[in-house]
Amino acid sequence: MRSLHPKKYFFVINCLCLFFILLTTACDYQRIKPWHRDILSQDRAQLVSDTLEFDADEHIYSSKEAPKGGQGIGGGGCGCN
Repeated sequence: MRSLHPKKYFFVINCLCLFFILLTTACDYQRIKPWHRDILSQDRAQLVSDTLEFDADEHIYSSKEAPKGGQGIGGGGCGCN
């Protein structure tokens, strides 16, 4: 198997870098309009709409999965730390 000449190898690497730069800069960046911020701040647009319920679910999950290392909390699920 023949290897690439150093100049050709350098050219291929440069082309790949240029392609990557063009690919990543082709994304469009848009600012959020002030009238859209009201919609985005509503409870239904949040990832976690009820923080109390989320905290309770995380506590239950971590206490059940702690023996397996679910959330990184030490001790077993039985509460005998």
